[in-house]
Amino acid sequence: MKKCYIGIDTSNYTTSVAVVNEAGEVVANLKAPLPVGEGARGLRQSDAVFAHTKNLPALLDRLGEILGEYTPVAVCVSDRPRGVADSYMPCFLSGVVAARAIAAARGIPLFTTSHQEGHLMAALHSAGAPLVAGQPFGAFHVSGGTTEMLLVTPDDAAFTVEKIGGTADLNAGQAVDRIGVLMGLSFPAGPALEALARENDKPIPRPRISVREGVCHISGLENMAAALFRETDDKPLVAAFVLRFIGDTLAAMAAHLRATHGVLPLLFAGGVMSNRIIAAALTSRLGADVYFAEPAFSADNAAGVALLCRAKAH
Repeated sequence: MKKCYIGIDTSNYTTSVAVVNEAGEVVANLKAPLPVGEGARGLRQSDAVFAHTKNLPALLDRLGEILGEYTPVAVCVSDRPRGVADSYMPCFLSGVVAARAIAAARGIPLFTTSHQEGHLMAALHSAGAPLVAGQPFGAFHVSGGTTEMLLVTPDDAAFTVEKIGGTADLNAGQAVDRIGVLMGLSFPAGPALEALARENDKPIPRPRISVREGVCHISGLENMAAALFRETDDKPLVAAFVLRFIGDTLAAMAAHLRATHGVLPLLFAGGVMSNRIIAAALTSRLGADVYFAEPAFSADNAAGVALLCRAKAH
């Protein structure tokens, strides 16, 4: 039987299970979104835990079908948002319970990692970015729950991550979702907002961004976009404005990172970085050594956790 490695991630909005083979290829990247009520702008942690509890049995049934030709030799789970001592969210306990059960039933090792490290690993894998142990790179983790600028140093099976910038208020994904819901889009609003932005054929107002020493303020975007929507009732224009604001903000932060830490490679991960409009704008402005994952590996997923599982087991 062929060896494989299992990864589990239970973030605030997606239940994910992935399988990686001995060659480091992602065999399966299974996901089930957590349901969010119409007009709502998020989930309480208690609701997220309940939704994961409902999603996991079906995903594990699908996992069992995939494992027919493989022998799992280790399982890894994200048990916290970030790799720091005080990082905690109850939703990750759902994945921990499932991973412990798999490890005990099969008599295989159980490893843990952080949700953020899983994102970084999945993005590196998908983007084909060079990964050299001990060689630092800059990274942006941008989602509904996080907007952080990072200095990352990889080793063989983990990352040393130093936060060197980020938002002082609202996360980029929160702004996208709040403005999307304001315009009648369903939560999460990212894909629909991107589709609307592609319909825009009008000049996009230049946003007033706020970035200082690598720290950004995003809360003003919500008010600016709401005012633009009231004035124009033009959903494609507002969507394009929101994405330009986020792109301009990240570009300014990236310029600060390179000015203070040298011209490092830059990796962009997280659900917001699934947006191809923002990715194209940043690639154009930042030049070489800029890497983006494919959407399936940029939004919440367990593929990076499974890849880290393989690395930790070797």
